[in-house]
Amino acid sequence: MPKRILIGTVVSDKTDKTVTVLVERKVKHPLYGKIIRRSKKYHAHDEDNAFHTGERVRIEETKPYSKTKTWKVLDRLQAGKGVALEANLDVEAAG
Repeated sequence: MPKRILIGTVVSDKTDKTVTVLVERKVKHPLYGKIIRRSKKYHAHDEDNAFHTGERVRIEETKPYSKTKTWKVLDRLQAGKGVALEANLDVEAAG
């Protein structure tokens, strides 16, 4: 049986070697037919603490790492919006 792969957004990276990933899916309401969003949070293993809040990642189902953690992060699809960029400012020239 193939392993499930989901795409979601990292919402928390506070714990060591673990990230919380929010996965959203759209379903049709059974009676009214309106498309509604359903979401679920998964705890995923991040060995190097490389992923941070706001990034889009792919997670894969694995054997349990702990009581709540049965997923691992495969790779980053999109960087977060809060990524800090270093500015090369020349203070002498600005004065």
